[in-house]
Amino acid sequence: MGDFLHAALAFPAALFSFALVIVAGYWLLVLIGGAGVHILDGGEDGHAGTDAQAGLPVTVTLSLGLLIAWLVSLAGAALTTDLPLRAGSLAAAVAAAWAGTRLAARIARRMLPPEQVASRDDFIGRICVIRTGRVDSGFGQAEVRADDGATATVQVRSEETGLTAGSSALIFDYDADGEFFRVAPFDGALDPHEPLV
Repeated sequence: MGDFLHAALAFPAALFSFALVIVAGYWLLVLIGGAGVHILDGGEDGHAGTDAQAGLPVTVTLSLGLLIAWLVSLAGAALTTDLPLRAGSLAAAVAAAWAGTRLAARIARRMLPPEQVASRDDFIGRICVIRTGRVDSGFGQAEVRADDGATATVQVRSEETGLTAGSSALIFDYDADGEFFRVAPFDGALDPHEPLV
């Protein structure tokens, strides 16, 4: 244990050892719920600090790079005694960290599916359930289910009468100027998106 601590506190590993303690503390806070994974990304919804190609949060990339650099510099501190060789191991640690995080980004890009952003056009052709007492040309809301099972309450309008709370309607168009969907009465039992019972 004494040799390990000596190597961890020697140049160049000491440069990364203290930072690794901070990173370990951060991930401990994440585990207990005291911090968010995207803390450097501008919040939970931020994407500015993610790897543009892989979608990895900055905190994950930095933590992985720091761990790789620490391991390589620890090996350099344990195996060498000359200052020029240790300086070389510092350069090797930085290069290994860069290469390791790039490799992790490539693996993540291949293994993780790309994020699909839902659009309003995805609701066209779906059946919705009216949630207001009436729907006419100037008023109405309905609930519609997306492919992932999530529901959304949307503004709907109809030129036809008879749409009341609990009735089913077909979404057939989106009005971008008014920001509402056009609907028509429809039998909900014919919905192709509903799972078969």
